[in-house]
Amino acid sequence: MEKILAGLNEAQKEAAQHIDGPLLILAGAGSGKTKTITTRLAYLISLGIDPSSILTLTFTNKAAKEMRDRALGMIEETLHPPLLCTFHKFGLLFLKFYIDRLGRSNNFNIIDTDDKKRILKSFKSDLPLSLIASEISKYKNSLITPTEAIESARLPNFKKIADLYQKYEAYLLENNLVDFDDLLALTYQILDQDQDLCHQISQKYRYIMIDEFQDTNELQNMLVRKLCSTHDNICVVGDDDQSIYGWRGANVKNILEFPKAFDNVKMIKLEKNYRSTKKILEAANNLIEHNRSRLGKRLEATLEEGKDIEVLALGDEQEEASTVAKRIAKLIDQGVDPSQIAVLFRINALSRALEEAFNKAGINFKLVGAIRFYERAEVKDIISYFRILTNPEDEFSFKRIINKPKRGVGKATYEKLEAQAKAKNRSILQMLYELDPGELETIVGKKSASTLAKFVQDLRDLSKKSQEGLYNFIDEFERTIGLRRYYEAMPDGYERIANIDEFYGLFRDYIKQNPQNSLEEFLADISLQSDQDQLGGNAVSIMSVHASKGLEFEHLFVIGLEEGFFPLTGDGTDMEEERRLGYVAITRAKKELTLTYTKSRFYKGRRAQLEKSRFLNEAGLLQGSVKIEKSKTFKKGDLVRHKLFGVGRVVGVSRAGKEYKLTINFGGQMRDILSSFVERA
Repeated sequence: MEKILAGLNEAQKEAAQHIDGPLLILAGAGSGKTKTITTRLAYLISLGIDPSSILTLTFTNKAAKEMRDRALGMIEETLHPPLLCTFHKFGLLFLKFYIDRLGRSNNFNIIDTDDKKRILKSFKSDLPLSLIASEISKYKNSLITPTEAIESARLPNFKKIADLYQKYEAYLLENNLVDFDDLLALTYQILDQDQDLCHQISQKYRYIMIDEFQDTNELQNMLVRKLCSTHDNICVVGDDDQSIYGWRGANVKNILEFPKAFDNVKMIKLEKNYRSTKKILEAANNLIEHNRSRLGKRLEATLEEGKDIEVLALGDEQEEASTVAKRIAKLIDQGVDPSQIAVLFRINALSRALEEAFNKAGINFKLVGAIRFYERAEVKDIISYFRILTNPEDEFSFKRIINKPKRGVGKATYEKLEAQAKAKNRSILQMLYELDPGELETIVGKKSASTLAKFVQDLRDLSKKSQEGLYNFIDEFERTIGLRRYYEAMPDGYERIANIDEFYGLFRDYIKQNPQNSLEEFLADISLQSDQDQLGGNAVSIMSVHASKGLEFEHLFVIGLEEGFFPLTGDGTDMEEERRLGYVAITRAKKELTLTYTKSRFYKGRRAQLEKSRFLNEAGLLQGSVKIEKSKTFKKGDLVRHKLFGVGRVVGVSRAGKEYKLTINFGGQMRDILSSFVERA
């Protein structure tokens, strides 16, 4: 037993040795979270607790495998190993045993995202497939049936989606299929309607551990509560300061409100950081303390003071990218392993200037968790339109854009056009340019002929305008084709629009610098940039902050620290989640951290003057950014001290302007006190 606990610090040891009752392990970045939870699993087994009564749920198969290997490596082989898997794997195993409770056979097949989209496509809707798939997923994770969705839909598009949801569910039932969301939704449905089975499953898994609890959504949280319905031996591990997936359904309230969800919750904070230098942690701590909705902890450095964090003020994105590229080239020349260098950004569109600068400098890089700028679908669409305008014989590009945005030109219509064009020995577009309206109607029918005639006229007009001059061409192109409007409706519309705007900005800048150049010359130049071969060997990583979670690098650059880029600002922005993203970004750095901001950048398709990010000021690195007062966060149950009334317990918390009003029980005397007038006892 001592061998199992060896190497843990006091807080880790306390967490690993906690056996019965609810436990929240609040694990800061780089604080040995995985080591603690795997040691706790091995410790429980070493006490003689039946391994098959322990259930540990994670979010990725990789995390599950790593934890399983580490935990089982600490103990002797066991006949019945503990179940350690992802939420969805647990749902699959459960449904194989119990889906018959819903009157369904357990020989169901699981469909993936592509299968789901193919099924939805067969219903021939004019709405974007990704939007339909995303909304259906939201319905399922909110446990909303097709009937309820139809009854609650108010807007025309959502009425259409609700009808498609009903058709989709009928198709799945008829073919005995389940999708990814069903693995949890159906599992919950069975446990909710069969109390005896719920009791039985809860008794089977007497000890439950949940990793990355801050990333759970509402359905996962409800499922966990079902699994704990007969006991409260639940241990959740996570970091409220690293909850960054609200956009995909994760609910930070699950971890924030865990202390209230069960009685007598023990909370242990892992605050010793084994990854980053003291100066890096100081900036991270300063930044995150501006968030009000947090349980509160402060990372403590176990490493040296370290180098100062560098903040670079640069003119524009070209200067930013070339400066970062030069510094990285210098590091590599000094013998630094490229795999220990990374560049992070908040918005994927910012990768374009970096990609070009790295290509010019001959730096081998990999774009992690994203597609290279010129390979992104929305960028390829624009390039395909440009190619068609310069070369009507480009069949490959024409096929890509004939139905983007949607024009009702399906596969059958396209095949008719293709056959007719072959017979005339013409490309489809050349043929369409030559056909009169009556001939076109004969080939594709009246409705499609009308749509195609307008499309062809639009291409004629744009081709003519591109030859007259390119300075205002992009405005005319967007007004005529409307790709921004088309992509705006999609679930990831913000990122796609940012990429379109980045491309439009790139085009305007190119024309400004090369006013005599043609559309063909522009296409030739960008093809040289986009077709560069990747070099072999170790590579520098460039990625979004979201993609960096769980990773660490010796030398880290975070670019684009301007208001509107990092943090994102505007309607629907969750500033506390933006700040948590900043905290995640900073805590990826081990030894050296460089932050950059530019005075101007292409923004929404035009060059704009920008303000540096408020986060630079909040982290204590610069003066003059937008400033928000630090908050003292308190929650119900906290013990606090007042200089006159002494020690009391917080029984209520409410907002009062920039701070909080606390209702405090001072030995039976209730008083309302502002949070700035008390301190933790």
